[in-house]
Amino acid sequence: MSRDEPVLGTVTTRVPARLDRLPWSRWHWMIVIGLGTVWILDGLEVTVVGNIASRLSEDGSGLAVTDAQVTGVAAALYVAGACSGALFFGRLTDLYGRKKLFLVTLAVYLGATAMTAVSFSPWWFFLFRFLTGFGIGGEYAAINSAIDELIPSKYRGRVDLIINGSYWFGAMGGALLSVLALNTDIFPKDIGWRLTFALGVVLGLVILLVRRHVPESPRWMFIHGRGEAAERLVDDVEGAIEQEKGQALPEAAEEITIRQRRSVGFLEIGRSVFRDHPRRATLGFALFVGQAFLYNAITFGFGSILVKFFDVSSGVTGYFFAVIAFGNFLGPLLLGRLFDTWGRRPMIAGTYILSGALLFGTAWLFGAGLLTATTMTLCWCVVLFFASAGASSAYLTVSEIFPMETRAMSIAFFYAIGTAAGGISGPLLFASLTESGVVSDAVIAFCVGAALMVAAGVVAVFFAVPAEQRSLEDVATPLSAVADEGGTGGERGRATTETGGNAGGGPSGEGRAPL
Repeated sequence: MSRDEPVLGTVTTRVPARLDRLPWSRWHWMIVIGLGTVWILDGLEVTVVGNIASRLSEDGSGLAVTDAQVTGVAAALYVAGACSGALFFGRLTDLYGRKKLFLVTLAVYLGATAMTAVSFSPWWFFLFRFLTGFGIGGEYAAINSAIDELIPSKYRGRVDLIINGSYWFGAMGGALLSVLALNTDIFPKDIGWRLTFALGVVLGLVILLVRRHVPESPRWMFIHGRGEAAERLVDDVEGAIEQEKGQALPEAAEEITIRQRRSVGFLEIGRSVFRDHPRRATLGFALFVGQAFLYNAITFGFGSILVKFFDVSSGVTGYFFAVIAFGNFLGPLLLGRLFDTWGRRPMIAGTYILSGALLFGTAWLFGAGLLTATTMTLCWCVVLFFASAGASSAYLTVSEIFPMETRAMSIAFFYAIGTAAGGISGPLLFASLTESGVVSDAVIAFCVGAALMVAAGVVAVFFAVPAEQRSLEDVATPLSAVADEGGTGGERGRATTETGGNAGGGPSGEGRAPL
């Protein structure tokens, strides 16, 4: 029998405490680069497709599609793929581990993007837009769960926010790249748009090379019968960090006792999320839907608004979007630290309510005819500076407030809800409002997005969990946790829920093997 072959039993471990007390190191930077930078590709991908839609519909593009098919059918298929991929890969991530799935999902994304670049007919383009979304949806589940389980609790909030906010760094690059790709003095009509997808593949391959060195989550390992391998992995990490820092690490005292298991059924996941943690489920739903509608109220029709109401040429809207994207990226970058110091509740509620209130103000100024294209863009930047930090905190929230065994599936579920609301309901609601050319219609679109964002912020005031600088096992006791037995399990051995009852359970295995 291999020493890494799963052998289920009841074990006591200090792995979570050992990971949380680690100082920031080169090892953590490797995780951030290997896992977090894929959101840059996602932002680049989505923005490029939106900005090159007009070029794809022109004669000589090499693809017989209309502008509406690119922004409508292809966009809807991308969203459907992302929702499906999140749920499909989210389940596999909880079953088979973070590392296997974050390699598989990136491979799916890269392959589908490469196939998009060589599209020769509409059906081919649509198929691989769906599969690209399928890979990206899986990335959200696998990556967010892995990042939160590997990053020390002291830094978890800011790191998670900055990583999710890096999407907008990619969006900024995509906006500028599309301006270059659409310049026929540099690239022929049928080549420039293909090169944008090819660039995404090249960047993705670089990320894949780094990602190969990112380890499996030790938290996932010790629950799934690989406790000894988890201990060895943490030993190696501690040794490397002690050598880097030139000093010994302090002893980690807290322990947790768990009954190892191979899998958790859908029924138990559902009970954990919706029966045991109804307030947290309500919070996740509110945060994802609120940010989805605010973003669609602005970004879905921003090009049409600039063209229709401010006479901006469609050829330069990419520059305006790059400015908006920069404001989005700055929000998590500059505010992320406060989520770990001031706390989750004030920062989540504050960013949601403030961004919604600022969008109400922008709607009033726009309706009164007091804005130009430049000042409108600046208003959007200010709104999205706060909204982006709030939206990123939605991903952080659902990845840390549910038990370890359900983490990837919880992320996938709420991501799918938010993506469906934003990518399906949002466009259906906002399309006619922002494209009608009537000022009052666009004002309604802004107000709807703003109202839902404020409502989500109010929910956060009452339901947000103070997870800052706390171990994931303290925030949400694992389903496999064993109640305190002879003092070995400590507080984290007691399964806590919002409605009472025992959230633990599962097969007990044979014997007790302290690690």
